[in-house]
Amino acid sequence: MTKSIATLHEELLAKKLSVRELCDESLKTIEEKDGDVGAFLGMYSEAFMEAQIKKAEEMFTLGTATKLTGIPFAIKDNIVVKGETASAGSKILENHKAVFDADVIEALKDAGAVLIGRANMDEFAMGGSTENSAYKVTRNPHDLSKVAGGSSGGSAAAVASGMVPAALGSDTGGSIRQPASFCGVVGLKTTYGKTSRYGAIAMGSSLDQIGPFGNSVADAEIIYKFISRVDKRDSTSLPESARVFTKKLTKTIGVPWSFVRREGIDAEVLANFEESLKKLEQGGYTVKDVTIHELEKTLSIYYIIMFAEVSSNLARYDGIRYGLSEKGANSIEGYFLSRTKGFGDEVRRRILLGTYVLSSGYYDAYYNKATALREYLRAEFAKVFEEVDVVALPTSPVPAFGVGEKHGDPLAMYLADIFTVPVNIVGVPAISIPSGKTAGGLPLGLQLIAPHNGEEFLFTIGKDFEKVY
Repeated sequence: MTKSIATLHEELLAKKLSVRELCDESLKTIEEKDGDVGAFLGMYSEAFMEAQIKKAEEMFTLGTATKLTGIPFAIKDNIVVKGETASAGSKILENHKAVFDADVIEALKDAGAVLIGRANMDEFAMGGSTENSAYKVTRNPHDLSKVAGGSSGGSAAAVASGMVPAALGSDTGGSIRQPASFCGVVGLKTTYGKTSRYGAIAMGSSLDQIGPFGNSVADAEIIYKFISRVDKRDSTSLPESARVFTKKLTKTIGVPWSFVRREGIDAEVLANFEESLKKLEQGGYTVKDVTIHELEKTLSIYYIIMFAEVSSNLARYDGIRYGLSEKGANSIEGYFLSRTKGFGDEVRRRILLGTYVLSSGYYDAYYNKATALREYLRAEFAKVFEEVDVVALPTSPVPAFGVGEKHGDPLAMYLADIFTVPVNIVGVPAISIPSGKTAGGLPLGLQLIAPHNGEEFLFTIGKDFEKVY
């Protein structure tokens, strides 16, 4: 199912295809392919599916259908859907049933979309390969021996394999863009505050953003326009007055070449990136070298802030209020048993590191310095965006790697985030667009980064890139 959302909408309008037929096709493809790929943790309940299909069919009958009406979606398992399981890929929430809808889910339901099932993910979104899921590994549809990326690997793989035409994921340090690049689909991380975090199971509250996956830039744009809205239930949701963007497109792209041409970048990735920029130049764009001071420090800043926020956010899983509850001789023992059995190795590693950087004597040495440098980097990006429309980077320094290749080396996994984490640190939007393949057939991605609220630049330049590549 690699047709665009616009094409599927036209077919549904013209009655060449019914909503039920489209959903049945999606479920059939999942049944055929997901045993190998492992994109889904489970399908949503039959009663819920039937209610959604009936609503979508009624919207077409009444003439109130939107571009998303009847479109099947995969939903990352850290985005809650009322009455359905939301485990965040963790044993500690294995049997957790959501009691409300996330704001983005409300938006999709209002639009008449059909939510198919729970997409696999790294536990609590902690990982870059979807190998840290407590349930299964998601494999790359282009090569089953390779990872799909993470932490939204299930969502990316579901779209890439044609199981669904669209999906939602979350991006804390590249968790939408990196798997989009690895799987050869489009993934969008929005401006911080443009999509509500209400109903997203938190990992790093100042970094997390929900965003879409699609087969094209136009697909991502359509989904974005439905899920991007003001939500008073999310204190970080931007008000309408803060969503204004007036900058005019000058067709100028900035590249921090000293940051790109670095030790560790794969030769094919670099060659593909250079070729992508040449294609944009052929399409009328100007590419210029730019300097973003202290960009090299973003990975350190990100991991200090993210670890600290993980430690804070996951304190709520105590085996008492909800989630896995193990009985001990006393409440303290029960607490430790619940967290030990409920959390995987990567989650425990990040909790411990986060607690350390927030501890007495280290808070000032690490956390305060990281937040100060974060503000400096925001100012640096703002200066660069006075000169250029977007900044371009490879999405990942490497193509999809082998299952198990980096799993035992957390540092190597963290280093693979070098090109994506600056975006979350400064809160700007970015998109990953398929830009070709390696000689071995693995997808590669071009990342475009825009100023705050500059999603329209990403859509315009992204569509131009699709035309010339």
